[in-house]
Amino acid sequence: MAKGYWIATYRSVSDPDKLAAYGKLAGPALQAAGGRFLVRGGEVTAFEAGLVERTVLIEFPSKQAAVDAYHSDDYQRALEVFDGAAVRDIRLVEGLD
Repeated sequence: MAKGYWIATYRSVSDPDKLAAYGKLAGPALQAAGGRFLVRGGEVTAFEAGLVERTVLIEFPSKQAAVDAYHSDDYQRALEVFDGAAVRDIRLVEGLD
């Protein structure tokens, strides 16, 4: 079965305190759902049309596991705390077999 990947890029952060509070809830929620953080911030080098943005990459056992993690009660509580703290792009994608 192909793994699933959660890719989030942060275009801007308007409330760092809310973002930090979100992270304290979201990290454990996503790990409890089977996620493994591969990238969480760090240096970014962009090419072509890419943008230098904070990037998070989480590996899940499957794409469906990533989708289920997003919809989980624990992650939804984290989203309530997030409350517009940043503008971001989240994509859940299926990996190669």
